Amino acid sequence: MAAYKPVVVQACPKLGEKITQDTLYWRGYKTPVQIKEFGAVTKIDFSPVPPYNYAVTASSRVHIYGRYSQEPIRTFSRFRDAAYCATFRDDGRLLAAGSEDSSICLFDASGKAPLRQFKGHTKPVHLVGFLSDKYWVFSGGDDYSSKLWDIPGATEVISYHEHTDYVRCGCASKVNADVFITGSYDHTVKLFDARTKSSVMTIEHGHPVESVLLFPSGGLLVSAGGRYVKVWDVLKGGQLLVSLKNHHKTVTCLCLNSSGQRLLSGSLDRHVKIYSTTSYKVVHSFNYATSILSLAMSPEDETIVVGMTNGVLSIKHRKPEEKNENSQKKRQPAYRTYVKGRTYMPKQEDFFVSKPVKHVLRKYDKLLRSFQSSRALDAVLEPPIMLHTPEVTVAVMQELHRRGTLRSALAGRDEKQVNLLLTFVARRVIEPRFTPVLVTVADMITDIYQPVVGQSAIVDKQFLKLQQAIEKEIDYQEELLEVLGMMDTLFATFTKKRDTCLEENKSNGITEIIETNRKY
Repeated sequence: MAAYKPVVVQACPKLGEKITQDTLYWRGYKTPVQIKEFGAVTKIDFSPVPPYNYAVTASSRVHIYGRYSQEPIRTFSRFRDAAYCATFRDDGRLLAAGSEDSSICLFDASGKAPLRQFKGHTKPVHLVGFLSDKYWVFSGGDDYSSKLWDIPGATEVISYHEHTDYVRCGCASKVNADVFITGSYDHTVKLFDARTKSSVMTIEHGHPVESVLLFPSGGLLVSAGGRYVKVWDVLKGGQLLVSLKNHHKTVTCLCLNSSGQRLLSGSLDRHVKIYSTTSYKVVHSFNYATSILSLAMSPEDETIVVGMTNGVLSIKHRKPEEKNENSQKKRQPAYRTYVKGRTYMPKQEDFFVSKPVKHVLRKYDKLLRSFQSSRALDAVLEPPIMLHTPEVTVAVMQELHRRGTLRSALAGRDEKQVNLLLTFVARRVIEPRFTPVLVTVADMITDIYQPVVGQSAIVDKQFLKLQQAIEKEIDYQEELLEVLGMMDTLFATFTKKRDTCLEENKSNGITEIIETNRKY
């Protein structure tokens, strides 16, 4: 008796994802650790100095987390209302934050009580930051103003009232200690110099500005608002270099990696896009559960922290590089290696004994081998197989049809099983790779269960879905045939015109034969 041959499942080629160095690098981050905060996470900021702790602003608290800690190592809760934009100074020793009560608090990063409290805004302060000289703080609020504060004297230095809407974002230049930038909901980005009484540059973004970012060199500025991320050349007076529209909803946050070669943007569409700063093309993206409000990357690129609207803080750590010595266990050599050596090649007179290969049959193959057609069909109609590997289900149906037992396997089923069969057929019959087999299956099901039509509302509904799917596919095919007919007519017209032009050119004497007389 011949050995049983397993069912051959036809594999269709799939379009694989293009694997690049960026793909491999960004996939090197572990599955995120999630921490639940008290409210929406509006700001994340890493300390610029080791051990690179990060401040998380959510609700009326500012939490300081260690790199691998899941509990805050320090909490600042001396706010009457919501806190905003907690930011570290360049030396990591001071932390400044705005609040809903229009005040700005300055904290020692290792303490709890505020060292200074600046009051001068009349509405909530959403923007706070340090200038690179470390002694001045800049701020922006919902009163449309931007202010500079002196830390030692706890006094207001200068106030700018140039925006016409809420000031919600900003950053300071690391090159020039007097320059800072603000973005507003009035669609503009303004560059201020502390030595002047007005802004020195205004850039029109075109949408309410949610985030701004200045490259470390100070020459390029990135603004985010609406669905757009725009890059501007500050040295050329704010000239637009590129406008990116890769998000489907409002872009809320921006950040750069340590080398400045990759730009990250987070959006309400739940995605973090990563761009190359040379080509400004998306090289990778991360998907999150809910809308993203804040984003930060550690100074050594080991950690990515994302804050979301539902108060969840998502932390991705980079996987440590595995050492080959530890990862690869030494395998003991086989017996023949001791006898003949590792590099021994069999000779012509040697008799080579190969180990028999044991083939493990699938459940449906075992049932088909024992001629249990109905149970084999039941085995491939289980939801995991139908949903993820429908080609296996269709292959078994095709094998049953080849054996002539498909009709008997389909017959004698209850309401639930018929509903399952019809659901699968109605969903997959329009796929070209399954159509030849499933059309036959649909015909048999219709013939077998036609007498019971009208007795079950569930089965009747599935029959209607199957009818609608087939009618829709037929309409598509008819439309495609019409389009093909139009294209054939156009191609025929082009060919005719080309032939006519060639004939006219020949009659006008344009086509000439040039003969060269050789002299010997």
